[in-house]
Amino acid sequence: MTSYFITATGTNIGKTHTIAGLIRAGRELKRDFAAIKPVLTGYDDDTAANSDPSVLLDAMGRPNNPRNIATISPWRFAAPLSPDMAAAREGKRIVLKDVVTFCEAAIAAAPGTLFIEGIGGVAVPLNDEDLVSDWMSALGIPVILVGGTYLGTLSHIITAGTLLSAQGIKVAAIVLNESPNAPVLAEETAATLERFAACPIHIIPRDFDDGSFRRLAATL
Repeated sequence: MTSYFITATGTNIGKTHTIAGLIRAGRELKRDFAAIKPVLTGYDDDTAANSDPSVLLDAMGRPNNPRNIATISPWRFAAPLSPDMAAAREGKRIVLKDVVTFCEAAIAAAPGTLFIEGIGGVAVPLNDEDLVSDWMSALGIPVILVGGTYLGTLSHIITAGTLLSAQGIKVAAIVLNESPNAPVLAEETAATLERFAACPIHIIPRDFDDGSFRRLAATL
């Protein structure tokens, strides 16, 4: 039984898209993939059907309803801000130990591979003291780092990887989720990253499925 933490260089980079694609590809490969997204901001009950946990539930073939959303995303906040700020707006505070305990229980209960989706980028604050990278470090599971192919992504990916390495966090793979209006081909970005990364790099095309998710899923 294997678990992976899915993180990114920032928000709206493609974590949920990557996990949903992996789950669907896993189903084709007869692999038991599931996912949770414990911490969520910018959540609105009125638009829950379009939320990240709803996308994950749809990929898993589970009913998309408030109960199941609460099951995979128990820490939900309305403000579209970093978790520490969003929680503070509601007079709350995220306790890292509680989040870690929830994840560990989910890992233990998962019959197959569990993907744990983080929030924002690797250094987003969860509270006054802890970052998302501290969450990853506490779990001690391999990480899949999702980046884009926009101008500036090389610095963002290398910086994120450096922080993870400094905390002893293993990066199992880097996923390049193709950005709109990328200045160069994704293959060029990957070729540059290969000089600095010690893990496989996978490219996910933006608007079509060329089997990339199946190839990535087969390695997990």
